[in-house]
Amino acid sequence: MEDLLVMRNITKCFPGSKALDNVSFSVKAGEIHALVGENGAGKSTLMNILSGNIPFGQYEGELLLDGKRCQFKSPKDSEAIGIVIVHQELSLVQSMSIADNLFLGNEKGSRFVLDRKKTLEEAKKVLSLVNLTENPATTVERINAGEQQLVEIAKALSKNSRILILDEPTSSLGEEHSAALLKLMKELKAKGHSMIIISHKLNEIFDVADRITILRDGKTIETLENDRNTIDKDRIIHGMIGRDLDVLYPEKKSTIKNEVALKVEHYNIESVRRKGALSLEDISFHINKGEVVGLYGLLASGRSKLAKSLFGRSNKFNAYGTVEIDGKKVDLHTPKEAIMAGIAYVADDRIQNGLSLDRSIRENTTLAGIHKLTNYGFLDKKEERNVAEDSMVRFHTKARSIEQTVKELSGGNQQKVLLSEWLYTDPKVLILDEPTRGIDVGARYEIYCIINDFVAEGGAVLLISSELPEIMGLSDRIYVLSEGRITGEVDTANTTPEEIMSLIVGEGQKE
Repeated sequence: MEDLLVMRNITKCFPGSKALDNVSFSVKAGEIHALVGENGAGKSTLMNILSGNIPFGQYEGELLLDGKRCQFKSPKDSEAIGIVIVHQELSLVQSMSIADNLFLGNEKGSRFVLDRKKTLEEAKKVLSLVNLTENPATTVERINAGEQQLVEIAKALSKNSRILILDEPTSSLGEEHSAALLKLMKELKAKGHSMIIISHKLNEIFDVADRITILRDGKTIETLENDRNTIDKDRIIHGMIGRDLDVLYPEKKSTIKNEVALKVEHYNIESVRRKGALSLEDISFHINKGEVVGLYGLLASGRSKLAKSLFGRSNKFNAYGTVEIDGKKVDLHTPKEAIMAGIAYVADDRIQNGLSLDRSIRENTTLAGIHKLTNYGFLDKKEERNVAEDSMVRFHTKARSIEQTVKELSGGNQQKVLLSEWLYTDPKVLILDEPTRGIDVGARYEIYCIINDFVAEGGAVLLISSELPEIMGLSDRIYVLSEGRITGEVDTANTTPEEIMSLIVGEGQKE
């Protein structure tokens, strides 16, 4: 089978670094080609060149489609010949309908009048390509994350894409929606679509990819044929990080103390859609000092809503019940009150709800704990620099200096900065919501070590993750959340994935 796309000898330099060094990459017609590597390996830069976000003239090398040389000056140029990228961070307008999002910038109708009927009819046809039966007049904010991802893909397909680039397409999805998306990719491949998938979830890569190309430090390590899913996972990991990773989860150092750090009893959160109803009902759990407790459930189970509510009701929903920290009842109505009481919350979306991207590492590191550096309204800038530099060393953050802006960092290093920010507040309880979303296996291990160090010092962690292996690999105990209720509690050492999933679907109860 001949190559549809060829990227040959691509080199891209940024001030102070070489992001891509003589990289070559190709895609065949009707192929799913996976691109893997650590955060900062050059994957996004390579795809930004392919999609026109980095224009011709700002890199070296050549790009050919059907054997013809391409010189994209903008994303419009690449889309015009059928190369469309679906970014990890969705670009949908939440308050607009699905149909309006599908044709945003390419509206149906005359120059001055929008043809609503034609828009809805065309939207139904486009949505059928991704097997989505939702009414196209529905606003995007009313559909779940999995359906929003399908809308993004449908939008890309509506542009007559020949090559679809999917950047971490399942990073914000639960297992059920991830499985549905992977099934869709196989169906699209059967219809002749070519796809490039960037993902850190190796099991998904093995499931759908025909070939796998590994990047490390801006260089092509190797391209492997995934014939009958026979590639050794250890070979991929070694290629990505340059070393063997004998265990995915570090050995825990802490000893769980018989002291309760956080206790929640009969906690309820009111629904905003149905007056008088509850979205989370009668939630009770506890976390001891030195313990990691997992909270596992499907995407719509209410797990993030619970985390935000405990963090000073940052989701603005009314809630009532009993919350105790170190045996003392607290009634927290703002994130500031939660921070002062000893709760820190690392949100699931570091871009929208975590970091200040245009600020430096130094500023982000001390942002949540800035009160520790101020005296009578004056900031101790020397101490601020010391804190940021110590955190960079402690968490092995890869950056030029503490003055580098966070938006310039890879996803894994951004997450380290976010963790360092919240650990600087000296929390007693650390709530981690999807702490390794969109992060490669090497950076994950380093973040797991940071979690272990925190609990080894007596801290308590509430861990929320869509990945069951991660929950089981890090947690001492797991509470299962389903449809707004805790349906069971299990000891990680004495449970199985099947038992946990049975608690989600209501087939069992274990206390």
